[in-house]
Amino acid sequence: MSKKALISVSDKSQLDILLKFLVTENYEFISTGGTAQHIKSLGYAVQEVSELTKFPEMLGGRVKTLHPKVLGGILARRDHELDLSELAHNQIEQIDLVVVNLYPFQQVITAPQAVFAEAIENIDIGGPTLLRSAAKNFQSITVLSNPAQYEVFIEQSQKYGALSNQMLALREKLAIAVFQECARYDTIIAEYLKSKLLTSPIGASYLHTDNSNLTETNLPAQISLELELAQGLRYGENPHQKAGLYRSKGSSAFGFGDFQQLGGKEISFNNLLDMESAWNIVSEYDSSIPCVAIIKHNNPCGVAIAPGPGQAFLDALSCDPVSAFGGIVASNSVIDLNTASEMIQIFLEAVIAPGFTPEALQVLATKPNLRLISIKPSEPKTSYDIKPITGAYLVQERDLELHKPEEIKVVTEKPIEDHQWVDLLLAWKIVKHVKSNAIVAVLNGKTIGIGCGQTNRVKAVRDALANFDLDTRGAVLASDGFFPFADNIDIAAQNHISAIIQPGGSIRDQEVITACNKSGIAMVFTKMRHFKH
Repeated sequence: MSKKALISVSDKSQLDILLKFLVTENYEFISTGGTAQHIKSLGYAVQEVSELTKFPEMLGGRVKTLHPKVLGGILARRDHELDLSELAHNQIEQIDLVVVNLYPFQQVITAPQAVFAEAIENIDIGGPTLLRSAAKNFQSITVLSNPAQYEVFIEQSQKYGALSNQMLALREKLAIAVFQECARYDTIIAEYLKSKLLTSPIGASYLHTDNSNLTETNLPAQISLELELAQGLRYGENPHQKAGLYRSKGSSAFGFGDFQQLGGKEISFNNLLDMESAWNIVSEYDSSIPCVAIIKHNNPCGVAIAPGPGQAFLDALSCDPVSAFGGIVASNSVIDLNTASEMIQIFLEAVIAPGFTPEALQVLATKPNLRLISIKPSEPKTSYDIKPITGAYLVQERDLELHKPEEIKVVTEKPIEDHQWVDLLLAWKIVKHVKSNAIVAVLNGKTIGIGCGQTNRVKAVRDALANFDLDTRGAVLASDGFFPFADNIDIAAQNHISAIIQPGGSIRDQEVITACNKSGIAMVFTKMRHFKH
């Protein structure tokens, strides 16, 4: 007795192998348009869907397979007498195998000259319906949604037979794959249309049917994540934890994930976290102002700007050379021979930069375990920072803003000198990336002290100023949050801090300002804090 296979594929790879097997299993083929012509070209008989439904394809191919003659044959339950009698009454034949893959929407939108109209026509309608229908009826029929599945289907069919428990187990897995593929496909379409059609944020009040218990927000009501495994990692936070790097699908650019490893050991979970932190800091400046950051355990232990990356590296290293041992280094400009020669003098886990000169690569290669990462600089985009907690996710906009220029205000009697602004802004850009409570001290374009992750601000100030055994007169200080008491100012004054930049906003702001005036410290309020947890 012959069986029916409905075949409609955009990706026709391996189809000849599948068809050859299906013929030996007494399958008859039903197909559409280009797939039907391809099957005929391979020498096989095929019934066009329009012949089966007695209804022509229409609307330029937009309507082909959505017909009871097709969907009834797929969805009918083989162990339900009523379903089978309805098939017989309506002269609908059972379909035993569905072989469908979807229009190449992702390939179309990521093409160099992608056209919106073409993208719209590559939104598959019939394909997902056929796949979902077949997957829903996995107890009775098999669905193949990817050419990579053909080989295992053939092997399992030959080994166990269509009615075996092993084939049922395979159909279950294939059905799950369908719903994952459809979810992936719809996510890519939604993200693409959102990027093309939405010119302003959609508020939750617009998207939610019941927002009575929701705070007014411009955050989306739903967030869909579609990720693909880009590569396995050496291990997670600890060697006993497996880990991988996943990238967002549906885009040709993957932000920080769009890097190339040029040398060194396999990358670990912690390496990537530190690499991103380092890269985010140096990206506060464009390459016209060389900036180097050294990161250890997701906090900077040295950052500097200088006329060249070599000097910037040495200046960053001078802040805390002990902590820099085994650190991650990022540079916003190309690593040259001079810089590479300095870097190999200490043990580093990784160096990340927009590029490396051939001479620099040759020198760095003398450290065979040193991970060398080339990354494409890109403009920061508005997106969401998503953090998992048990059973839920916290979502916020990324902290991409530094301050509003019109809100910067000098609040002390002593003004800010022109030369101090460079150091103040450097300290402010760095403190934004330091775990709270955070304090950063800067002098002459380089950090001289960093206090991070403390449970009170006094500890953070003391940590940042603990190594002030040199002449640091003229150094400036940045605080990621307001100073709640004037005792912080007293410590700063004892260490010859000349200027402070902080958000302000404490109920004791005036006490803090008075303490600065008494000590001859200039102070700037930004009215924007940068807590980082």
